[in-house]
Amino acid sequence: MDIPFGRLQFAFAAKPLLIGGKAMEYYGLRKAGADIDLVVSGTDHAKLCEMYPDNIKDLYGDIGVCEFGFEIWNQICRFGYDFLRADAAEEGDYLVTSLHKLLFLKTLAIKHKKYHDDVVMIVERILAEQYAPSPEAKTSKA
Repeated sequence: MDIPFGRLQFAFAAKPLLIGGKAMEYYGLRKAGADIDLVVSGTDHAKLCEMYPDNIKDLYGDIGVCEFGFEIWNQICRFGYDFLRADAAEEGDYLVTSLHKLLFLKTLAIKHKKYHDDVVMIVERILAEQYAPSPEAKTSKA
């Protein structure tokens, strides 16, 4: 998955964490929309706020730097980078939030139909993986 970080002209100190639609696309659940949602470390976020002071969005204390098609957040509903990156998949120069953390994030916004539909897709995927036959499982016929 191509994430055009070069547009930002910024060197991240810690790998940015992909969330939102691009994470849904990464897991093969649906195509992403136009923007790229990230959560980054506090240090990186502070520097990005300095670089792009005219492109800052405040959603109830979650601060986003919105530039070049990116929405780069310090936290989501006060859940920060360290919490959200637990069990993340590493993809070169970025991380992808785990399927379980993605479910958690989408559930926080479940009152919106889009996110409700995302929750349903993620739950179906988790259950399919949970109930998939393991290679070690053998049926016995007695």
